[in-house]
Amino acid sequence: MTTQLHSLTNSSRPARRRKLLGRGVGCKRGKTCGRGHKGMGSRSGYKTRQGYVGGGVPLHKRVPTRGFSNVRFRDTLEVVNLGQIDKLYEDGEIVSIETLKQKGFLKGNCRGLKVLGNGELTKKVSFQVEALSGSAREKITKLKLNCNI
Repeated sequence: MTTQLHSLTNSSRPARRRKLLGRGVGCKRGKTCGRGHKGMGSRSGYKTRQGYVGGGVPLHKRVPTRGFSNVRFRDTLEVVNLGQIDKLYEDGEIVSIETLKQKGFLKGNCRGLKVLGNGELTKKVSFQVEALSGSAREKITKLKLNCNI
């Protein structure tokens, strides 16, 4: 059976009752229709922007800013463990950002690569990385591998 346009219903949320406006002063929203007297909100075509305070200084401008934050400018390094390198690479390969992207380990823009010392490395691989942790440096020097930092 095919679905027809006239048979579609909105089942994602319950229907809300329509606001009855302007039904006399005895009604809750009669006369001014819940808009109050005069002012911008009573006029037709009135819309508010988020954070608008009726001509006053908005909250985001009143709150003080303190100091400098380096979050926008810091260089973050992608990290990879020695155990992960051991699984991904064969003997004689070079560990770098490009090869890790080719193997599907990294995606997007990477500013640098840091090798951490978790896991064991059994293969003879070369490194072209920006940083090494202390434990990774010890394990790599113990295996006498080529490392360009």
